[in-house]
Amino acid sequence: MLDAEKIKFFKTALEARKDKIRSNLHITTKEMDSMSHNDLKDEADFASTSLGRAVDNAILTQQAEELAEIELALDKIKNNLYGICEMCEEEINIERLKVKIFARYCITCREVIEKEHK
Repeated sequence: MLDAEKIKFFKTALEARKDKIRSNLHITTKEMDSMSHNDLKDEADFASTSLGRAVDNAILTQQAEELAEIELALDKIKNNLYGICEMCEEEINIERLKVKIFARYCITCREVIEKEHK
């Protein structure tokens, strides 16, 4: 089980990432809103703007998903479940948590899930 110091470290990292994502979402949304008011001169402008919007939408979607994972991890900290695999209920290796602070599964269970989805 993770000790209080390690939990505090991960909680701080999760909250910092959460704040960064919220800031990114806000900035990107504002940029997309301002781009929608641009006067498009020709098909090239339209194509460029459309591509930019598609990329921005993909980024927004990915960041919103990551934000949801972070919220779940923070809830797990509150409920003393952080760092426990949702599948096998064993501890998730701390090195894995350092790489992916909102990991829900240990490496073994993650591999099983990925094989099932192929």
